[in-house]
Amino acid sequence: MKWLSFSVIALLSLPVSASQVEVLHWWTSGGEANAVEVLKSEWTEQGNQWNDFAVQGGGGKSAMTVLKSRALAANPPEAAHLKGYELREWAGLGFLRDLSPMAEHLGWYTKMPAMVRETLSQNGALMAVPTGIHRVNWLWLNRKLFDEQGLTPPTDWNQFVAVAERLKAHNITPLAIGNEPWQLAVLFETVALGEGGKEFYRKAFLEQDSATLTGPDMVRVLTRFQQLRAYVPQKYAGLKWHQATNLLESGGAAMQVMGDWVKGELSAGNYRPGEVIACLPSPGSAGLFSYNLDSIAMFKQRDPAQLQAQGDLAQLLMTPKFQEAFNRVKGSIPALTNPDMSKFDRCAVHSYQDFLLAEKQGNLLPSMAEGMATPTNMRQAILDVLSNFFNDPNANPEQTALRLERAMRSTR
Repeated sequence: MKWLSFSVIALLSLPVSASQVEVLHWWTSGGEANAVEVLKSEWTEQGNQWNDFAVQGGGGKSAMTVLKSRALAANPPEAAHLKGYELREWAGLGFLRDLSPMAEHLGWYTKMPAMVRETLSQNGALMAVPTGIHRVNWLWLNRKLFDEQGLTPPTDWNQFVAVAERLKAHNITPLAIGNEPWQLAVLFETVALGEGGKEFYRKAFLEQDSATLTGPDMVRVLTRFQQLRAYVPQKYAGLKWHQATNLLESGGAAMQVMGDWVKGELSAGNYRPGEVIACLPSPGSAGLFSYNLDSIAMFKQRDPAQLQAQGDLAQLLMTPKFQEAFNRVKGSIPALTNPDMSKFDRCAVHSYQDFLLAEKQGNLLPSMAEGMATPTNMRQAILDVLSNFFNDPNANPEQTALRLERAMRSTR
């Protein structure tokens, strides 16, 4: 037992008692809030106390601001929803508890897909517990509108534009989206995958290759991205992602390009994902899987009772029962190997099958828009450039490509 850290020894030797945790997250839309209720109910059913620390704001920017102020005041919550580069950055600052002794003792590593373990580890230490895998590159469409107009779901961006023109001619909003920078980044990412392809995406956002960022492929991707501005809602300024999904549900818009957290919103509105609202890979990206891995990290504590509470929560998060119930509501798929998908909707089954195939073929790609591919300050610089470009009808794609490369280079 010498290899066990003091915190794990404390966890395993303390008498069983009620645990209390404060958990910071930004899961506040209808479907997300329902998913949090799944976690909260499983936690409290064990006789524990849940202190909810929910911070409004899509993308988590507000939540990170609040978390930083708490951490700097030496009063962080026991647990927080952290992911991607933000997780790495908090770990690098020394705020997070190393969960690898617990993972090794309880056999977690064999239960995690390789991508999950790699993403959540830093210098051999496991820095968070996974809660679910989201696919970002999805296209959602209102079947009724498509059937009424005799339209076929688009499988590339040329087809998407042709469909959008038909819809627009019949006074139907083609694309449900708001002008929040992170929403626009999701749209841009899917265009980059569909128009540029896997190697373009890797070179641009994983390798940050200057020639790729300023080259003709990037100009073409930006041009297509700009073209889509003609198909957004008339009042898209300030439209939240879940409000855009509500437009899709009601027939106020025909399509939405967004990650599969959309499914949680659909389910909350009693829509059956894959039926009334169809799901398919975003145009041109079949076979590719742009992922967002949700996870919960534990902040370092000294109180043995808090350490025990963190351990209890971590163990709950790793159970197949929790992962199945949570992800069915959240819209994601379990972050475990060989999950039972029998109770999931058809979009989730499609997502899981595509995940396995992409894993085998090397087509799993960390999402730039969701903070999985680039450091936080670089992602913010990218979002600023893309938002300004999309919202400016006179913006020049060639100049924007140069601006994007310069912004990324300056934040390396």
